[in-house]
Amino acid sequence: MTAPVAGDDVELDAEHRELRETVQRFARTEVAPVIGDYYEREAFPYDLVAAMGAMGLFGLPFPEEHGGMGGDYLALCLAIEELARVDSSLAITLEAGVGLGAMPIYRFGTDAQRQQWLPRMCSGEMLGAFGLTEPGGGSDAGATRTTARRDGDDWVIDGSKAFITNSGTAITGVITVTAVTGRSGDRPEISAIMVPSGTPGLVVAPPYSKVGWLASDTHELSFADVRVPAGNLLGEKGRGYAQFLRILDEGRIAIAALAVGLAQGCVDECLRYAADRHAFGHPIGSYQAMQFKIADMEVRTHVARLAWRHAAQLLAHGVPFKRQASIAKLVASDAAMANARDATQIFGGAGFVNDTPVARFYRDAKILEIGEGTSEIQRMLIARDLGLPTDR
Repeated sequence: MTAPVAGDDVELDAEHRELRETVQRFARTEVAPVIGDYYEREAFPYDLVAAMGAMGLFGLPFPEEHGGMGGDYLALCLAIEELARVDSSLAITLEAGVGLGAMPIYRFGTDAQRQQWLPRMCSGEMLGAFGLTEPGGGSDAGATRTTARRDGDDWVIDGSKAFITNSGTAITGVITVTAVTGRSGDRPEISAIMVPSGTPGLVVAPPYSKVGWLASDTHELSFADVRVPAGNLLGEKGRGYAQFLRILDEGRIAIAALAVGLAQGCVDECLRYAADRHAFGHPIGSYQAMQFKIADMEVRTHVARLAWRHAAQLLAHGVPFKRQASIAKLVASDAAMANARDATQIFGGAGFVNDTPVARFYRDAKILEIGEGTSEIQRMLIARDLGLPTDR
Protein backbone atom coordinates (compact mmCIF):
# COMPACT_ATOMS: atom_id res chain seq x y z
CA MET A 1 0.00 0.00 0.00
CA THR A 2 1.42 3.39 -0.98
CA ALA A 3 0.50 6.87 0.08
CA PRO A 4 -1.59 8.85 -2.41
CA VAL A 5 0.58 11.27 -4.35
CA ALA A 6 -1.55 12.08 -7.41
CA GLY A 7 -2.73 15.35 -5.90
CA ASP A 8 0.86 16.53 -5.56
CA ASP A 9 1.43 15.96 -9.27
CA VAL A 10 -1.25 18.27 -10.66
CA GLU A 11 1.32 20.90 -11.63
CA LEU A 12 3.59 18.39 -13.39
CA ASP A 13 3.37 17.98 -17.15
CA ALA A 14 2.88 14.56 -18.73
CA GLU A 15 6.60 14.04 -19.33
CA HIS A 16 7.51 14.69 -15.70
CA ARG A 17 4.68 12.48 -14.45
CA GLU A 18 5.80 9.66 -16.72
CA LEU A 19 9.38 9.99 -15.47
CA ARG A 20 8.26 9.93 -11.85
CA GLU A 21 6.18 6.81 -12.44
CA THR A 22 9.02 5.08 -14.31
CA VAL A 23 11.52 5.70 -11.54
CA GLN A 24 8.96 4.73 -8.90
CA ARG A 25 8.40 1.41 -10.69
CA PHE A 26 12.16 0.80 -10.98
CA ALA A 27 12.66 1.56 -7.28
CA ARG A 28 9.85 -0.76 -6.20
CA THR A 29 10.59 -3.69 -8.51
CA GLU A 30 14.37 -3.59 -8.99
CA VAL A 31 15.81 -1.76 -5.97
CA ALA A 32 13.55 -2.68 -3.04
CA PRO A 33 14.02 -6.47 -3.25
CA VAL A 34 17.85 -6.33 -3.16
CA ILE A 35 19.02 -3.09 -1.56
CA GLY A 36 18.87 -4.41 2.00
CA ASP A 37 21.56 -6.95 1.17
CA TYR A 38 23.84 -4.29 -0.34
CA TYR A 39 23.20 -2.09 2.67
CA GLU A 40 24.15 -4.66 5.27
CA ARG A 41 27.26 -5.70 3.29
CA GLU A 42 28.13 -2.00 2.82
CA ALA A 43 28.61 -2.79 -0.87
CA PHE A 44 28.28 -0.33 -3.72
CA PRO A 45 25.44 -1.48 -6.05
CA TYR A 46 27.18 -1.30 -9.41
CA ASP A 47 24.45 -3.22 -11.22
CA LEU A 48 21.71 -0.87 -10.02
CA VAL A 49 23.83 2.17 -10.88
CA ALA A 50 24.36 0.73 -14.37
CA ALA A 51 20.60 0.25 -14.71
CA MET A 52 20.05 3.86 -13.68
CA GLY A 53 22.57 4.90 -16.31
CA ALA A 54 20.76 2.90 -18.96
CA MET A 55 17.53 4.67 -17.98
CA GLY A 56 19.24 8.01 -18.59
CA LEU A 57 18.91 9.23 -15.01
CA PHE A 58 22.48 10.56 -14.81
CA GLY A 59 21.87 12.64 -17.93
CA LEU A 60 18.47 14.05 -16.99
CA PRO A 61 19.29 17.78 -16.67
CA PHE A 62 21.88 17.99 -19.45
CA PRO A 63 21.46 18.81 -23.16
CA GLU A 64 21.48 15.99 -25.70
CA GLU A 65 24.64 17.42 -27.29
CA HIS A 66 26.53 16.35 -24.16
CA GLY A 67 24.91 12.93 -24.01
CA GLY A 68 22.10 14.04 -21.73
CA MET A 69 18.34 13.60 -21.86
CA GLY A 70 17.51 17.26 -22.50
CA GLY A 71 15.48 17.53 -19.30
CA ASP A 72 15.72 19.89 -16.37
CA TYR A 73 16.58 20.05 -12.69
CA LEU A 74 12.98 19.29 -11.71
CA ALA A 75 13.25 15.97 -13.57
CA LEU A 76 16.43 15.09 -11.69
CA CYS A 77 14.85 15.90 -8.34
CA LEU A 78 11.74 13.86 -9.13
CA ALA A 79 13.97 10.87 -9.84
CA ILE A 80 15.95 11.42 -6.63
CA GLU A 81 12.76 11.63 -4.57
CA GLU A 82 11.39 8.37 -5.95
CA LEU A 83 14.66 6.53 -5.39
CA ALA A 84 14.91 7.82 -1.81
CA ARG A 85 11.39 6.64 -1.18
CA VAL A 86 12.95 3.15 -1.22
CA ASP A 87 16.67 3.77 -0.59
CA SER A 88 18.80 6.83 0.11
CA SER A 89 22.15 5.29 -0.87
CA LEU A 90 21.17 5.09 -4.54
CA ALA A 91 19.48 8.48 -4.34
CA ILE A 92 22.63 10.19 -3.02
CA THR A 93 24.74 8.38 -5.61
CA LEU A 94 22.58 9.96 -8.31
CA GLU A 95 22.41 13.35 -6.61
CA ALA A 96 26.17 13.59 -6.08
CA GLY A 97 27.05 12.09 -9.45
CA VAL A 98 24.93 14.67 -11.28
CA GLY A 99 24.76 17.69 -8.99
CA LEU A 100 28.31 17.61 -7.63
CA GLY A 101 30.21 15.57 -10.20
CA ALA A 102 28.86 16.57 -13.60
CA MET A 103 27.05 19.87 -12.99
CA PRO A 104 30.18 21.94 -12.18
CA ILE A 105 31.74 20.79 -15.46
CA TYR A 106 28.56 21.67 -17.34
CA ARG A 107 28.14 25.04 -15.62
CA PHE A 108 31.75 26.24 -15.64
CA GLY A 109 33.77 24.01 -17.95
CA THR A 110 35.11 24.76 -21.40
CA ASP A 111 33.66 23.07 -24.48
CA ALA A 112 36.63 20.72 -24.52
CA GLN A 113 36.15 19.80 -20.85
CA ARG A 114 32.45 19.14 -21.42
CA GLN A 115 33.19 16.96 -24.44
CA GLN A 116 35.82 15.03 -22.50
CA TRP A 117 33.81 14.23 -19.37
CA LEU A 118 30.06 14.75 -19.71
CA PRO A 119 29.06 12.01 -22.20
CA ARG A 120 30.41 9.24 -19.97
CA MET A 121 28.95 10.87 -16.86
CA CYS A 122 25.53 11.25 -18.48
CA SER A 123 25.50 7.57 -19.46
CA GLY A 124 26.40 6.47 -15.93
CA GLU A 125 29.56 4.85 -17.24
CA MET A 126 31.59 7.25 -15.10
CA LEU A 127 31.00 9.03 -11.80
CA GLY A 128 32.46 12.37 -10.82
CA ALA A 129 33.08 13.66 -7.31
CA PHE A 130 33.27 17.06 -5.66
CA GLY A 131 36.10 17.73 -3.18
CA LEU A 132 35.18 20.72 -1.02
CA THR A 133 34.98 19.69 2.65
CA GLU A 134 38.26 19.31 4.51
CA PRO A 135 39.19 17.60 7.80
CA GLY A 136 38.58 20.13 10.54
CA GLY A 137 36.81 22.49 8.14
CA GLY A 138 33.22 21.30 8.21
CA SER A 139 30.81 24.13 7.46
CA ASP A 140 33.67 26.64 7.10
CA ALA A 141 34.32 25.75 3.46
CA GLY A 142 36.08 29.08 2.92
CA ALA A 143 38.89 27.99 5.25
CA THR A 144 40.42 25.81 2.56
CA ARG A 145 43.94 24.56 3.30
CA THR A 146 44.48 22.46 0.20
CA THR A 147 46.84 24.36 -2.11
CA ALA A 148 47.62 24.33 -5.80
CA ARG A 149 50.69 26.05 -7.25
CA ARG A 150 51.67 26.54 -10.87
CA ASP A 151 54.77 24.73 -12.01
CA GLY A 152 55.26 25.35 -15.70
CA ASP A 153 52.27 23.93 -17.55
CA ASP A 154 50.97 22.05 -14.50
CA TRP A 155 49.12 22.56 -11.25
CA VAL A 156 50.69 20.82 -8.24
CA ILE A 157 48.14 20.06 -5.51
CA ASP A 158 48.74 19.29 -1.84
CA GLY A 159 46.16 18.79 0.90
CA SER A 160 43.22 16.62 1.89
CA LYS A 161 39.44 16.39 1.60
CA ALA A 162 36.91 14.60 3.80
CA PHE A 163 33.51 12.93 3.38
CA ILE A 164 33.66 12.87 -0.42
CA THR A 165 30.81 10.92 -2.07
CA ASN A 166 31.48 8.78 -5.18
CA SER A 167 35.23 9.34 -4.82
CA GLY A 168 36.48 5.76 -4.61
CA THR A 169 34.32 3.57 -6.83
CA ALA A 170 35.65 1.53 -9.72
CA ILE A 171 33.84 3.91 -12.10
CA THR A 172 34.95 7.19 -10.49
CA GLY A 173 36.67 9.13 -13.27
CA VAL A 174 37.40 12.62 -11.97
CA ILE A 175 37.36 14.58 -8.72
CA THR A 176 37.01 18.35 -8.83
CA VAL A 177 38.77 19.90 -5.85
CA THR A 178 38.87 23.40 -4.44
CA ALA A 179 42.34 24.68 -3.60
CA VAL A 180 44.05 27.91 -2.64
CA THR A 181 45.88 29.19 -5.71
CA GLY A 182 46.99 32.58 -4.34
CA ARG A 183 45.79 35.50 -2.25
CA SER A 184 43.73 38.60 -2.94
CA GLY A 185 44.62 41.04 -0.18
CA ASP A 186 44.01 39.21 3.09
CA ARG A 187 41.70 36.63 1.48
CA PRO A 188 42.70 33.31 -0.04
CA GLU A 189 42.08 32.92 -3.76
CA ILE A 190 40.27 29.61 -4.21
CA SER A 191 40.10 27.86 -7.56
CA ALA A 192 38.59 24.58 -8.77
CA ILE A 193 40.80 22.00 -10.47
CA MET A 194 39.86 18.63 -11.96
CA VAL A 195 41.95 15.64 -10.85
CA PRO A 196 41.46 12.41 -12.83
CA SER A 197 41.24 9.24 -10.76
CA GLY A 198 44.52 7.36 -10.61
CA THR A 199 46.66 10.48 -10.82
CA PRO A 200 49.96 9.83 -8.97
CA GLY A 201 49.91 11.29 -5.48
CA LEU A 202 46.14 11.06 -5.10
CA VAL A 203 45.37 8.60 -2.30
CA VAL A 204 41.84 7.39 -1.65
CA ALA A 205 41.53 6.27 1.98
CA PRO A 206 39.48 3.21 2.95
CA PRO A 207 35.72 3.85 3.05
CA TYR A 208 34.27 5.39 6.17
CA SER A 209 32.34 3.24 8.62
CA LYS A 210 29.08 5.21 8.56
CA VAL A 211 25.82 5.25 10.48
CA GLY A 212 23.75 5.34 7.30
CA TRP A 213 23.97 5.53 3.50
CA LEU A 214 25.81 2.20 3.76
CA ALA A 215 25.46 1.34 0.07
CA SER A 216 26.96 4.64 -1.06
CA ASP A 217 30.65 5.41 -1.52
CA THR A 218 32.39 7.92 0.79
CA HIS A 219 36.11 8.47 1.38
CA GLU A 220 38.76 10.83 2.66
CA LEU A 221 41.24 11.94 0.00
CA SER A 222 44.82 13.12 0.25
CA PHE A 223 46.91 14.93 -2.35
CA ALA A 224 50.71 14.87 -2.24
CA ASP A 225 52.44 16.63 -5.13
CA VAL A 226 49.52 15.73 -7.39
CA ARG A 227 50.38 17.09 -10.81
CA VAL A 228 47.68 17.84 -13.40
CA PRO A 229 47.75 19.96 -16.58
CA ALA A 230 47.01 23.67 -16.28
CA GLY A 231 44.05 23.05 -18.59
CA ASN A 232 42.32 21.14 -15.77
CA LEU A 233 41.40 24.44 -14.13
CA LEU A 234 37.59 24.52 -14.00
CA GLY A 235 36.15 27.97 -14.63
CA GLU A 236 38.04 31.13 -13.76
CA LYS A 237 41.08 31.16 -11.51
CA GLY A 238 40.07 32.51 -8.13
CA ARG A 239 36.35 31.90 -8.72
CA GLY A 240 36.21 28.33 -7.46
CA TYR A 241 34.56 29.15 -4.15
CA ALA A 242 31.88 31.33 -5.75
CA GLN A 243 31.24 28.67 -8.39
CA PHE A 244 30.67 25.97 -5.83
CA LEU A 245 28.41 28.16 -3.70
CA ARG A 246 26.10 28.17 -6.72
CA ILE A 247 26.43 24.40 -7.05
CA LEU A 248 25.60 23.97 -3.36
CA ASP A 249 22.51 26.18 -3.71
CA GLU A 250 21.21 23.91 -6.46
CA GLY A 251 22.25 20.82 -4.53
CA ARG A 252 20.13 21.84 -1.55
CA ILE A 253 17.03 21.49 -3.70
CA ALA A 254 18.09 17.99 -4.68
CA ILE A 255 18.86 17.03 -1.07
CA ALA A 256 15.44 18.37 -0.09
CA ALA A 257 13.87 16.12 -2.72
CA LEU A 258 15.86 13.19 -1.32
CA ALA A 259 14.65 14.00 2.19
CA VAL A 260 11.05 14.15 0.98
CA GLY A 261 11.49 10.73 -0.62
CA LEU A 262 12.67 9.30 2.69
CA ALA A 263 9.80 10.98 4.53
CA GLN A 264 7.30 9.59 2.01
CA GLY A 265 8.86 6.14 2.32
CA CYS A 266 8.19 6.29 6.04
CA VAL A 267 4.53 7.09 5.36
CA ASP A 268 4.31 4.24 2.83
CA GLU A 269 5.73 1.69 5.25
CA CYS A 270 3.59 2.87 8.17
CA LEU A 271 0.37 2.70 6.13
CA ARG A 272 1.15 -0.90 5.23
CA TYR A 273 2.16 -1.86 8.76
CA ALA A 274 -0.81 -0.11 10.38
CA ALA A 275 -3.17 -2.18 8.24
CA ASP A 276 -1.38 -5.52 8.77
CA ARG A 277 -0.37 -5.29 12.43
CA HIS A 278 -3.10 -6.11 14.96
CA ALA A 279 -3.14 -5.27 18.64
CA PHE A 280 -5.97 -5.90 21.13
CA GLY A 281 -8.07 -7.42 18.37
CA HIS A 282 -7.88 -4.56 15.87
CA PRO A 283 -5.49 -3.20 13.22
CA ILE A 284 -3.29 -0.62 14.91
CA GLY A 285 -4.28 1.84 12.19
CA SER A 286 -7.79 1.91 13.63
CA TYR A 287 -6.58 3.64 16.79
CA GLN A 288 -6.77 7.43 16.81
CA ALA A 289 -3.31 7.86 18.31
CA MET A 290 -1.82 5.98 15.37
CA GLN A 291 -3.96 7.82 12.85
CA PHE A 292 -2.86 11.20 14.20
CA LYS A 293 0.80 10.21 14.10
CA ILE A 294 0.62 9.05 10.48
CA ALA A 295 -1.45 12.10 9.52
CA ASP A 296 1.27 14.35 10.94
CA MET A 297 3.87 12.43 8.93
CA GLU A 298 1.89 12.99 5.73
CA VAL A 299 1.51 16.71 6.50
CA ARG A 300 5.28 17.13 6.96
CA THR A 301 5.95 15.29 3.71
CA HIS A 302 3.42 17.29 1.71
CA VAL A 303 4.68 20.67 2.93
CA ALA A 304 8.31 19.72 2.32
CA ARG A 305 7.48 18.55 -1.22
CA LEU A 306 5.84 21.88 -1.99
CA ALA A 307 8.95 23.65 -0.70
CA TRP A 308 11.46 21.83 -2.90
CA ARG A 309 9.27 22.00 -5.99
CA HIS A 310 8.81 25.75 -5.50
CA ALA A 311 12.59 26.22 -5.26
CA ALA A 312 13.06 24.09 -8.38
CA GLN A 313 10.55 26.22 -10.28
CA LEU A 314 12.42 29.39 -9.33
CA LEU A 315 15.66 27.82 -10.54
CA ALA A 316 14.02 26.79 -13.81
CA HIS A 317 12.77 30.34 -14.40
CA GLY A 318 16.18 31.87 -13.77
CA VAL A 319 15.14 33.95 -10.78
CA PRO A 320 16.83 34.07 -7.35
CA PHE A 321 16.21 30.86 -5.41
CA LYS A 322 18.91 30.78 -2.73
CA ARG A 323 16.57 31.47 0.20
CA GLN A 324 13.92 29.05 -1.06
CA ALA A 325 16.55 26.33 -1.54
CA SER A 326 17.66 26.73 2.07
CA ILE A 327 14.04 26.72 3.26
CA ALA A 328 13.36 23.55 1.29
CA LYS A 329 16.46 21.81 2.61
CA LEU A 330 15.69 22.80 6.20
CA VAL A 331 12.01 21.87 6.11
CA ALA A 332 12.58 18.61 4.24
CA SER A 333 15.43 17.38 6.43
CA ASP A 334 13.35 18.15 9.53
CA ALA A 335 10.46 16.18 8.00
CA ALA A 336 12.69 13.22 7.15
CA MET A 337 14.15 13.05 10.64
CA ALA A 338 10.77 13.39 12.37
CA ASN A 339 9.09 10.84 10.09
CA ALA A 340 11.92 8.34 10.53
CA ARG A 341 11.63 8.67 14.30
CA ASP A 342 7.84 8.27 14.23
CA ALA A 343 7.98 5.34 11.80
CA THR A 344 10.41 3.52 14.06
CA GLN A 345 8.06 4.12 17.00
CA ILE A 346 5.06 2.83 15.05
CA PHE A 347 6.94 -0.33 14.08
CA GLY A 348 8.03 -0.84 17.69
CA GLY A 349 10.56 -3.64 18.09
CA ALA A 350 10.39 -4.42 14.37
CA GLY A 351 11.58 -0.90 13.65
CA PHE A 352 14.75 -1.56 15.62
CA VAL A 353 15.70 -4.52 13.42
CA ASN A 354 18.06 -3.62 10.60
CA ASP A 355 16.40 -5.70 7.92
CA THR A 356 13.28 -3.50 7.91
CA PRO A 357 13.10 -0.43 5.63
CA VAL A 358 12.23 1.90 8.51
CA ALA A 359 15.47 0.96 10.28
CA ARG A 360 17.38 2.05 7.17
CA PHE A 361 15.31 5.22 7.00
CA TYR A 362 16.14 5.97 10.63
CA ARG A 363 19.88 5.47 10.04
CA ASP A 364 19.83 7.45 6.80
CA ALA A 365 17.82 10.45 8.01
CA LYS A 366 20.30 12.19 10.31
CA ILE A 367 22.87 13.03 7.65
CA LEU A 368 20.20 15.08 5.86
CA GLU A 369 20.43 17.65 8.66
CA ILE A 370 24.20 17.83 8.13
CA GLY A 371 25.23 17.29 4.50
CA GLU A 372 25.22 20.12 1.90
CA GLY A 373 24.98 22.66 4.70
CA THR A 374 23.80 21.91 8.22
CA SER A 375 20.39 23.01 9.46
CA GLU A 376 22.17 25.76 11.40
CA ILE A 377 23.83 27.00 8.20
CA GLN A 378 20.45 27.02 6.42
CA ARG A 379 18.97 29.21 9.16
CA MET A 380 21.95 31.54 8.90
CA LEU A 381 21.57 31.80 5.11
CA ILE A 382 17.83 32.47 5.38
CA ALA A 383 18.40 35.18 7.99
CA ARG A 384 21.09 36.86 5.88
CA ASP A 385 18.89 36.78 2.78
CA LEU A 386 16.16 38.49 4.79
CA GLY A 387 18.61 41.34 5.43
CA LEU A 388 19.19 40.69 9.09
CA PRO A 389 22.53 42.04 10.38
CA THR A 390 25.41 39.66 10.95
CA ASP A 391 27.45 39.56 14.16
CA ARG A 392 30.68 40.31 12.32
